[in-house]
Amino acid sequence: MDCKQVNYSSGRYFRGDKKDAASHLPMDPGFEAVGIIAAMGESVRNLKVGTPSAIMTFGCYAEFAVVPSKYILPVSRPDPEVVAMLTSGLTASIALEKAGQMESGKIVLVTAAAGGTGQFAVQLAKLAGNTVVATCGGKEKAMLLRELGVDRVIDYRGEDIKTVLKKEFPNGIDIIYESVGGDMLDLCLNALAVHGRLIVIGMISRYQGERGWTPSNYPGLCDKILAKSQTVAGFFLMHYAHLWKEHLDRLFDLFSTGKLKVFVDPKKFVGVRAVADAVEYLHSGKSVGKVVVCMDPNFSEQVAKL
Repeated sequence: MDCKQVNYSSGRYFRGDKKDAASHLPMDPGFEAVGIIAAMGESVRNLKVGTPSAIMTFGCYAEFAVVPSKYILPVSRPDPEVVAMLTSGLTASIALEKAGQMESGKIVLVTAAAGGTGQFAVQLAKLAGNTVVATCGGKEKAMLLRELGVDRVIDYRGEDIKTVLKKEFPNGIDIIYESVGGDMLDLCLNALAVHGRLIVIGMISRYQGERGWTPSNYPGLCDKILAKSQTVAGFFLMHYAHLWKEHLDRLFDLFSTGKLKVFVDPKKFVGVRAVADAVEYLHSGKSVGKVVVCMDPNFSEQVAKL
């Protein structure tokens, strides 16, 4: 295996918090990777050694992994852009379709939009014919989002998100793709339109720090969604495994035809020992696009022979 993507939840798993079942030991971190099949069992008939493949299962922060053949997802090339499409791309694609019931002609807000999954969400929403609003922190991230076709970029370092939404979108937002949690989630609830749908795909503001992953209370939540016939939907990718291949094929098609761009953060992380540094870098807020760790510096030479 070579390329593995780093997610905000990796920091949560690494904490070893006794109160958080997700980080109880023993656990094997790293959930997705791309590489080349190095060997197979005698009973495997539908795959070949040397086939570029992706896997989505725990234990991917490693140079090699032994997995059941049913977990193998053949891909065109084991490149960083492909690994970015796994958890990040699939979450955006499936969540917007299933939890968000996304149509065209709507106003869609994506928070933390210049990150791994946000970059997919804004593009898919735009491709579906929607007006896309995106939040981010920093000029470089704002520039990327404009390049991806976002209609209104809100850089919270220079603008107040609440003020902008209230002034420019007085009727509210139809679909919100939310991954920050905390105050941002509360802000999104207040900005949701009548019949609006809020998709909660994570709480990155709560994955690390003194409080870490703790239960959250949102007073008045029931009153808010009842008053405007709104929907708040949680989304966890593992519950949609039956849709992975279908949506991954869609993402590949969009990418190969140039309709979808995949931005990988240019900072290099190589080897298993670099995983912790990559997670810290992601949580620093400095990354733009998807943070990827490559296991073997010579892997590109092997890929070139494919």
